[in-house]
Amino acid sequence: MNPAPTTTPARTAVIGGGGIGGLVAALLHEAGHDVTLCLRAPLDELTVHTDGQVLRPALSFATRPEEQRPVEWLFLTTKAQDTEGAADWLRQLSGPGTTVVVVQNGVDHAARVSPLLPPGADVLPALAYMSTERVAPGRIVHHAANELHVPAGASADGLCALLADSGIEVRPVTDFTTAIWRKLFTNLAANPVTALLQQRIRVLGEPGMHQLAGDILREAAEVGRAEGADIGEEDVRRTLAMYERVPADGGTSMLYDRLAGRPLEHEHITGPVVRAGERHGIPTPLNGMLLTLLRAVDRDLRAQQGQE
Repeated sequence: MNPAPTTTPARTAVIGGGGIGGLVAALLHEAGHDVTLCLRAPLDELTVHTDGQVLRPALSFATRPEEQRPVEWLFLTTKAQDTEGAADWLRQLSGPGTTVVVVQNGVDHAARVSPLLPPGADVLPALAYMSTERVAPGRIVHHAANELHVPAGASADGLCALLADSGIEVRPVTDFTTAIWRKLFTNLAANPVTALLQQRIRVLGEPGMHQLAGDILREAAEVGRAEGADIGEEDVRRTLAMYERVPADGGTSMLYDRLAGRPLEHEHITGPVVRAGERHGIPTPLNGMLLTLLRAVDRDLRAQQGQE
């Protein structure tokens, strides 16, 4: 049995039942909080396979935003491109005093979400270092890592207290611009390459692919420095070493989306590098090529779903 939680129970909600959302919801429940998981389609049960155990948290499931009321802590875990689609949830579940933790990829968390919130709600950008996979509706597999990096401050302190008994490690950081670009690095080579090739992370262990991944990251590092991030060759080496530590059969969120026929997140991973490069007059031929290819794949996926 887990030890009794030491934190004060809070009313929380998680928007999105994918890998990250399912894991966060389950661990919030493990910490003793009241958790509502907000979904597009009904779900009978959530199971999370993590650290050799299977969690079956007794959550509240919601599919109708209009039936909800504001909570103390709201976690937005949808893909960045689905943010506007979550607008009704955001409006209903947040109010004065609500902290909205935006657990998404990209570099502009607050700019994406703030216009969708009522006055008085606080936005806390969060960078997820969690390898998860939704293998079926309501079934999440947690592969590795369990950290949230957030800007240091009062909201970060509150999140640390909220998640103290959850198993999620919260890391407040003072230089969040650098943190955002370092997180972008973790996705920048692995996500496009695995998604385009439809191969697991082992492909990056091949010598030629290892070199290509490094070149993609070095190109982006120049752009990141122009954006004010303290990022360089050490970050390239650290990211490549991280790829080597991921289990060979592990994947990436973009690969999982493509295999499931879902739209891709390229505009919020590769897109920021290319667009910032254009702003600063820095060529990004490798990332530009990846973005062009990913857009073509994404168009096909959306056409298959009738979204075009």
